Amino acid sequence: MANQQILLWPGAEAPYTSESPDQAQPSLKAWEVSGADIAVVVCPGGGYVGKADHEGGPVAERLNTHGIAGFVLDYRVQPCHPMAPLADARRALRVVRGMGYKYVGILGFSAGANLACSAATHYDAGDPDAPDAVERLSCRPDFFVPCYPVASFHQFPNIGSVNALLPDFDDMKLRRFFSAELNVTADTPPAYIWHTSDDGSVPVENSLVLAGALSRCGVPFELHVFPHGRHGIGLAPDFPDAGTWPEECARFIQSVCQ
Repeated sequence: MANQQILLWPGAEAPYTSESPDQAQPSLKAWEVSGADIAVVVCPGGGYVGKADHEGGPVAERLNTHGIAGFVLDYRVQPCHPMAPLADARRALRVVRGMGYKYVGILGFSAGANLACSAATHYDAGDPDAPDAVERLSCRPDFFVPCYPVASFHQFPNIGSVNALLPDFDDMKLRRFFSAELNVTADTPPAYIWHTSDDGSVPVENSLVLAGALSRCGVPFELHVFPHGRHGIGLAPDFPDAGTWPEECARFIQSVCQ
């Protein structure tokens, strides 16, 4: 069924449900392509208080034009346990991998990009002894795509996103945990990063410090900083320069999935 909803924990309760009141069980909405061997979990932005529609379905549809399947993640947001969104993203990567895709990556916008960065720096190979077959699969993405990311809760943080996700702004352990540049290793997957230099909500330095960390660890990446574009432009249809990112990103994804 086209655009079917896929529950991440069918027949069971998602972790941290009691701390995520009045929210639906996390799920994916699928935009699949016949014969595709690459899939992307898409995380819309919204400051960890919501999820922007224009950063979900339309992005999956654009991926489809390049023969890439898209799965839009309906992850938990405030009020929730700070680890709930990451639990959802990690489970989503396992679920999509279990559907038979050879390569599975994650893409996110703004706070959704913070989630994508967290999934790309905090992952495991799966638990071979887990009774749940999905949990036996790796949640390491094969690539990640941070779009105007809130990459860091430590340097140049977006205060709203930090306050929405963390119960205590001064909890430096959690702030470091959700700061991708502090958690990159040589095993971190390749990244396609883009931002606009005049982003007035999330400073472009977020992308710069992330790229620097990837460079120091020898991780392949592309960084594109476009001169103009307000925060939250999604596919950037009204910005000719930044509007080239979806095609450049698809090229990058296809190049690393070989």
